[in-house]
Amino acid sequence: MANDMAADIGVVEATQRLASFAATLCYDDIPLRVRDHCKNLLLDALACAVAGRRGEETGQVAALARALAQSREASVIGGEPLSLVGATLLNAYLITAVTMCDVHRATLTHVTPEVVPPALAIAERDGLTGRALLTAIAAGCEVTTRVGLGLDYPKFRARGWHGPGVIGPFGAAAAVGSLLGFDTDAMARAFGLAGSQAAGTFAAWGTPTVKFHQCRGAMSGLLAALLAQQRFVASREFLTAKDGGLYNAYAEGGKPDVAVADLGRRWELEQIALRLWPSASLIQGMVTALFDLVGRQPIDFAKVRKIRIALSAGAFKMHGGFGTYKAKFEALLSAHYTAAAILHDKALTLAQFEPDRYDDEKLRRFAAERVEVRADGSVSGSQARVEVETADGATFSARCEHPLGSYDNPLSRAQIEDKFASYAKGVLPDAGIADVVGSVNGLEYLTSVGTLMAHLRGAPRAIAAE
Repeated sequence: MANDMAADIGVVEATQRLASFAATLCYDDIPLRVRDHCKNLLLDALACAVAGRRGEETGQVAALARALAQSREASVIGGEPLSLVGATLLNAYLITAVTMCDVHRATLTHVTPEVVPPALAIAERDGLTGRALLTAIAAGCEVTTRVGLGLDYPKFRARGWHGPGVIGPFGAAAAVGSLLGFDTDAMARAFGLAGSQAAGTFAAWGTPTVKFHQCRGAMSGLLAALLAQQRFVASREFLTAKDGGLYNAYAEGGKPDVAVADLGRRWELEQIALRLWPSASLIQGMVTALFDLVGRQPIDFAKVRKIRIALSAGAFKMHGGFGTYKAKFEALLSAHYTAAAILHDKALTLAQFEPDRYDDEKLRRFAAERVEVRADGSVSGSQARVEVETADGATFSARCEHPLGSYDNPLSRAQIEDKFASYAKGVLPDAGIADVVGSVNGLEYLTSVGTLMAHLRGAPRAIAAE
């Protein structure tokens, strides 16, 4: 059977191959370690979502979500029910609102904001089981990352495209199609409809619009699957179509063979990294190194003369230019401020990204004058090297090869549970917090996803501008 599958890869078009995978994937096909990672991804997404109630722009997106339709059949995490589309949009934004959600580093794409919200909405609406939800999340995350691998990311990025809004709709459509019981033909049409909505570029970098790419990607995938369910006609070979196919239009032909290589045997979704700390994904290596340093060497902030930070060229380009920053979002992107906050507070939570911290004159001056960030060819991707020089001439250094939360340095389930519990306080009742953790840990035994969503509603925090 495996040999037959391998032979098929050479003759079956990539869209069709991925559609067949997503349509036929069963719970028992998913290895235990992959199921566990899917649970980690789900619980982390929920942790990010409850934290996202504190996002600066969350109230604006909430207003948009309420305006899209007037029905209330879908639960909002920590809030009041909205329409299917509204809840998908808002839940997706909540996950990404405060810059602490997952990332597939090979494609610089946040995956769970697009995949998890529409899957939760459909599973709740249709009274589906935890096993069905877990299978849908696996299908959606694997399709998202696989489509991204086929884009030949350096060429894709060179054209300015941003992954979540381009490849995210495919994963969202795969997750919803899995829950709706699509066959391969329906799934392929859903991918055609998803690809027809693929968009989002780095022109939005430095603004909250980059986060809107995620929630719009979730909504686009939901719409694609619901329309495909109505037998709407769409291209069944969207990825490789010669005229306007995703790989030809976005990446000079891409690498469709890479997208399907060892599909079902090697799980690319395992490469989706998580973040324990808020701040941009490409500086998580810097954060890991700094916490390693302050954990083994007491450093008096007042005596620090200079911090020297070496980032990869890509990380420096995106995060090395915020020595001075305007408000919360730029502070979250700033390597300078993040380093200053860690050294001063010996902590990095959302408390460090509240106005009273990032507007503290001492931290602003330190970030601008004493933190030196440079590009260094000896580190790549999210790797980093940090060196702290003190007033008495002593120097302390640390290097990070694998940021905490990556495949090679993973977060434990207990760390993710703590992340969820800490940010859920004040958003969900204490009993609800424990119930959510228990439901995710025992997801395969959950008879209805509606039970999980009921635990996630609770009494919401007020959202600014609502």
